[in-house]
Amino acid sequence: MRYEILGPLRVVDGGASSFISARKVETLLATLLIRSDQVVSIEQLETELWGDKTPRRAIAALHVYISQLRKFLAREGSPDSAVVTRPPGYLLRMGDAELDFQIFERYVQLGRAHVRRHDHEQAVTCFEDALALWRGPALEDLRTGPIIEGFVIWLNEVRMECIEMLIDSQMELGRHRELIGRLYALVMEYPLRETFYRQLMLALYRAERQGDALQVYQRARATLTKELGLEPCKALQELHSSILLADDRLMDMCAYESTAQSA
Repeated sequence: MRYEILGPLRVVDGGASSFISARKVETLLATLLIRSDQVVSIEQLETELWGDKTPRRAIAALHVYISQLRKFLAREGSPDSAVVTRPPGYLLRMGDAELDFQIFERYVQLGRAHVRRHDHEQAVTCFEDALALWRGPALEDLRTGPIIEGFVIWLNEVRMECIEMLIDSQMELGRHRELIGRLYALVMEYPLRETFYRQLMLALYRAERQGDALQVYQRARATLTKELGLEPCKALQELHSSILLADDRLMDMCAYESTAQSA
C-alpha cells in the first residue's frame, strides 16, 4: 500500500486508488501521515481540524472521524488498525506501507550525492524521477493548521530546490538551448526566485543571445526593486558583469562557480 500526498491525497492498494470525500477525515489522515509513526496529540489534531474555532463537542467529533478513518484504511485479512490510540493522542503505523513524499525526498538526496560526484547524468535521472511523483499541488485544500501548513511550505521548498538542481545539472550537460523556454516560464511563474533568472541568463548567453540575457537581468532588477525594494543578489550582479565582459568562464559553469565562490 502507498499513501500519496504529492497532489490530491489518495491511498493506492493493489493498483486501485481510494480517495476520502469527507474533508475532516482527509485532514486527519494528512496530519497523521505527516507525523507517521509518531504520536499526534488530541490538541494538535483539534487545531488542524478546526483552528481556533474548536466546537464544544470536539472530542466526540474527533472520535467519530478516527472511527471513519479506521474503516477507510481497513484492509481484508489485516485484523490490526493502522491508526492506534497512544496517549496523549493517536499514531498512524506505517508498517510496510510507503509514503510518496519520502520517496521524493530520497530521490532528491540521491541526486544531490550524484551532483557532488559531478555525475550529472545520474543526477538528472534522480531529479526527474523525484518530480515525476508530483500529481499537482500537495494538500492544497487542507492547509488549515500548523502541522500541514508547515509541512507544505517545507515540501514546496524542497521541490523548488529540486527543479533548480535539475536545471543546473542539465546545463552542465550542455542542454542550455532546450532549457530556455522552460526557464522563461519559470521566471514568469516565480518572479522573485532569483536562481531562475541566473539560470536563464546563463542559458541565453551560452546560446549566443547576450542581449536577451542582459534584458533578463533588467527585468529581474525591475521586478525585485518594485516588489521588494531590493537590488538583485550578488550572484546575479556578478553574472551580469561577467556577461558584459564576455567572460570565457561562463561557458564552463563549474569553473565560473568555483571562481565566484573564492572571490
